[in-house]
Amino acid sequence: MKTSSLGTAPTAKRAPGRLAFGTCFGLAGALLGMVALFSLLSSHFLSYATFSTLANQIPDLMVLAVGMTFVLVIGGIDLSVGSVLALAGSVVSVAMLGWGWSVLPAALLGMGSAALVGSLTGSITVAWRIPSFIVSLGVLEMARGAAYQLTDSRTAYVGDALAWLSDPIAFGISPSFLIALAVIVLAQLVLVRTVFGRYLVAIGTNEEAVRLAGVDPRPYRILVFALMGLLAGLAALFQVSRLEAADPNAGSGLELQVIAAVVIGGTSLMGGRGSVVSTFFGVLIISVLAAGLAQIGASEPTKRIITGAVIVIAVIIDTYRSRRTGRWN
Repeated sequence: MKTSSLGTAPTAKRAPGRLAFGTCFGLAGALLGMVALFSLLSSHFLSYATFSTLANQIPDLMVLAVGMTFVLVIGGIDLSVGSVLALAGSVVSVAMLGWGWSVLPAALLGMGSAALVGSLTGSITVAWRIPSFIVSLGVLEMARGAAYQLTDSRTAYVGDALAWLSDPIAFGISPSFLIALAVIVLAQLVLVRTVFGRYLVAIGTNEEAVRLAGVDPRPYRILVFALMGLLAGLAALFQVSRLEAADPNAGSGLELQVIAAVVIGGTSLMGGRGSVVSTFFGVLIISVLAAGLAQIGASEPTKRIITGAVIVIAVIIDTYRSRRTGRWN
C-alpha cells in the first residue's frame, strides 16, 4: 500500500479479487489433474461415493482454513488451532456429560471458549508486540494441557446428540459441509467487499501506513485471532458430531494441514494477499491428495514425503511471487 488513504489504496481494495481469479484457475487445473491421475491409478477413485465421503470429512479443515487465511492476510500465523479445537470439544463434552447441559448451550460454550483463547493469543501478540508464531506455540501447549485436564486424558463419548451435523442429507452431503461452504462464501465477501476486509489486507501490506492513516490496527488483529478461535470451535463441533466423541488428542498436527492448504491456495506468508476461495481449492487439493494416496495403497511415510513436497513447492511459488511483486525484503 503506497498511500496513507485507505479508501484509495488500490492494493488494499483489489488484490484479493485479482488473486482469486488468477490463482483459482491454476488451482482448479491442478485439482483436475490430480483427479485424473488418481482415477487412472485406482479404479475406485472416480466415484460419487469417494467424493461425497471426502466432502463430509473436510468441513473442519475448511472452516479452520478460512480463519487461517484471515490470520495470514494480516501477516500473522496461528499454530494453536489443533489444540484449540481439542479444547473446545472437551468443553462441549464436560458441559453435556458432566453438567447435564443441552446441546445448544454446550455448543455455544465450546465455541465461546475457543474464541476466548483466540482473543488471548491476539491480545498478547498485540500488547507485547511478540510474534504470533511464538505466542500461538505457547497457547498450543496450554490449550492441549487444558483439554487433557478437562477430560482426564480420556476420550469422552457424547453419543449422537450432534450427529445430525455429519449425517448425510440431500445427495449424500452433510449439513456440516453446507455450513462450511456458507462460511467460505461469507468470508470471501467480507474480505473482498467490506471496509473491514480492506483494512485487513492493508494491515498485512503496510501496517505503519494504516496507522498513519488514522486507523488503529490493534483491534483488528485481536478480532482476527478471536475469529480464528471461533472457527476452531465450530470445527470442533463438526469433528465431535462425526466421531460422536470428544478426544483430547484431536487436531494434533492439524495446524500443519491448515497452513498447507492456505499457502497452496496462494495466500502469502508475508501478509497482504489472500483469497478464501483460493484457500478452498487448497483444501480440496490437500484432501484429494490424501484420499488418492490412500486408495492407491501408498505407505504412511510415502504420503508424508509427497504431502511435504507439495507444501515446499507451494512456499517456493509464494516466495517467487513475492519477489516479483516487490514484497520480499
